[in-house]
Amino acid sequence: MTATTPAWDITPLTEPLTREQVRTWRRANRDIRSGAASPLWVITAVPVLVLALVYVGAMVSTLARRADFGGPSALALLAPLAIVALVVVAFAGALLAGRGATERLMRLVRFAQANGFTFSPRDADPSYPGMVFGIGRRRTAIDHIRRSSPRFLDIGNFRYTTGSGKNKKTRTWGFMALHLDRRVPHMLLDARANNLLGMSNLPATFSKDQVLSLEGDFDEHFTLYCPREYERDALYVFTPDLMAVLIDEAGAFDVEVIDDWMFVYQATPLRMGEAATMERLLRIVDTVGAKTVAQTDYYADERVGDRNVNLVAPQGARLRRGVPWVAIAAGGVFVAIWFALTFLR
Repeated sequence: MTATTPAWDITPLTEPLTREQVRTWRRANRDIRSGAASPLWVITAVPVLVLALVYVGAMVSTLARRADFGGPSALALLAPLAIVALVVVAFAGALLAGRGATERLMRLVRFAQANGFTFSPRDADPSYPGMVFGIGRRRTAIDHIRRSSPRFLDIGNFRYTTGSGKNKKTRTWGFMALHLDRRVPHMLLDARANNLLGMSNLPATFSKDQVLSLEGDFDEHFTLYCPREYERDALYVFTPDLMAVLIDEAGAFDVEVIDDWMFVYQATPLRMGEAATMERLLRIVDTVGAKTVAQTDYYADERVGDRNVNLVAPQGARLRRGVPWVAIAAGGVFVAIWFALTFLR
């Protein structure tokens, strides 16, 4: 069973579109657009512009009524005029960004229709077992496309909220979810290319005694986690040819295999509907995805005892979580500095 269709129709992502086509589509698909994600600065651009114009109008009116208008008073107009000029430029940028976002959304919807996907602007609490999908609250898949055949595939963005008050944070991850035929041990490839100062960008920490070193230069690109005593199983899945494809096509992404799923993550939102982004993700599906499906198609956990049972023993089903010592140490340094500056002056 293959991971993909024989070929993707990418014409909707690349064909020329006129402004009139985009406007017509926008008017006809207000229900789709109302659910899609919009940048905050685009949403707030109009009220900011109105407030700036009111402020500048009041300043000009006040200065114009002064008897000594001219000289310093005239120069005083430059500040509010500069403010309104900046706001107008920002507003124009917001309009262009909004138009570009609408065009990308239009292309994404048309691509989905041409390739057997269903587009959804927003779905709450997607029930995936991947590590990203169980974090925080208000968990929502946004601007994503999915299909059920010939193999379930979901590509989009996932947003969640953590903390409260001043510590409230909202994060958005790009993701790809591909369904496998067989359940496999929980394994994680932490890409080194997206680490910051040598620290992983993953939202979860796993015990370091589960790190498995592989042959060649693979360790320079990924850190592989697999459950203890499942090292041979990991080598069965991550063959040299699969490792080579991972390096070539998915070196900037984190990859998780859990239960009968493969997830590909990016710690920033995917620009859904943009041709370059979509073509790269489709290459990952056609290469990494297809080879992972083929490599796991006959996997069976020998600890279960029956190859016909599509299960993984409990000790291999989930990686053990670790303690984020680096984050704890950084927090300790911050507290120590704050204490010294506050009480030892």
